[in-house]
Amino acid sequence: MKTISKIIVAGAVVVIGLAVAYRAANQAPDPSLPADGQMTQILGEGGCASCHTASPALPFYATWPVASSMIQAHVDAGYKVFDIEPMLKAIAAGEAVNEVDLAKVEMCIADGSMPLASYSLVHWGSSVTQAKADMVFDWVKRHREHFYPNELAAAEFKNEPVRPVPDSVAVDPAKVQLGKELYHDTRLSGDNTVSCASCHAIETAGVDNHQFSDGIGGQFGGINAPTSFNAVFNFVQFWDGRAATLAEQAAGPPLNPVEMGSASFDEIAAKLAADTDFAKRFLAVYPEGLNEQTITDAIAEYEKTLLTPDCPFDLYLKGDKTALTAEQIEGYALFKEYKCATCHVGVVLGGQSYELMGQRANYFQDREINAKSGLTDSDNGRWAQTKVERDRYRFKTPMLRNVALTWPYYHDGSVPTLEKAVSMMAAYQVGREMPDAEVAKVKSFLDALTGKYQGQTLTDLNRP
Repeated sequence: MKTISKIIVAGAVVVIGLAVAYRAANQAPDPSLPADGQMTQILGEGGCASCHTASPALPFYATWPVASSMIQAHVDAGYKVFDIEPMLKAIAAGEAVNEVDLAKVEMCIADGSMPLASYSLVHWGSSVTQAKADMVFDWVKRHREHFYPNELAAAEFKNEPVRPVPDSVAVDPAKVQLGKELYHDTRLSGDNTVSCASCHAIETAGVDNHQFSDGIGGQFGGINAPTSFNAVFNFVQFWDGRAATLAEQAAGPPLNPVEMGSASFDEIAAKLAADTDFAKRFLAVYPEGLNEQTITDAIAEYEKTLLTPDCPFDLYLKGDKTALTAEQIEGYALFKEYKCATCHVGVVLGGQSYELMGQRANYFQDREINAKSGLTDSDNGRWAQTKVERDRYRFKTPMLRNVALTWPYYHDGSVPTLEKAVSMMAAYQVGREMPDAEVAKVKSFLDALTGKYQGQTLTDLNRP
């Protein structure tokens, strides 16, 4: 009996000791530390780099029989969803953290999904106390204010992960006029039949509403054409990010043998130079003459004007509470609840990061089974440029501005309706089944992202 009592007492002492140790080990950072220092400490103590980096420093017990499989599963899942290294480097350098990374960290602290309970059970100091959470939220807010000021939004919405489209960006009007003409000029194609506007028509929200666009000689491309509207706000261009700027993007299709099929920009320049009026006006703006750099620069300058401000959602963010219906407001709340607003952030609600297509379920395997079609080169996504295995099936997140008008959806153009696209995203990216009633509300919110071009709602552009 005495032995049992001693064991109980000893156990109680151990539990009390561990509890004291837990409290001591899980103190919030010193409030006097700079906000970046607080955040670095919280992320470090939280063990984020243990699962969210390419080469994590695993604990000594990671090779134990039972622990090894669980730990490896956590590491694989964590790194697949979020690589924290760019964020840590940006904080250390005092630079802007990607908006998507900000939103992901903010969300996982808000919903308590990170760190995993199984991790905190062993690493007590990693759990997020209220004091730590408050520091994280304050840091995110300050970071947004500094690097991504939401100047157009009403005070209550300034810390939202999304921002209204501005009315304009700085451009050179003379270059814009030339770029507009070139954007609609079929002479950029080998047989003078295809222009930029053929696949990115202004009247149809900057797309052609085809699964794959028609190219020169009746050929078809292998990936869905994204909208040219608001593309200036993408962090890179193309689904695989192979162009860093609008001008680099504009240089691709003219020489693509399937799309516009010109042999070279010298060939294009020669055709344009033969138009004496156009050549004269072009030389007045670009004294260096017609060449790849000047032609694509002009097109890019025009595309900077393809902005669609003042959609109902933007008006709501600016303070007009009547701009959205009750259903659309509920849809926006669901949009955030389902974590859509962790990747679809910023001015265009997307276009700021590469994300894996199928984070919670195998999209490509299911597509192959359902459609009996195999993978294509276009399905490789960012991997095509980096050859890094983690980048396979990872694509630039599409923007959601005017998304109600830019069907069909996904990089493969395989989804005809917005409702189906929303439902599938919930399943493949979040791992949740979204009820039809909630799908309808989210779709209603997305309808409110249709903006105006030069004062005219996009839905009215192709009407007589």
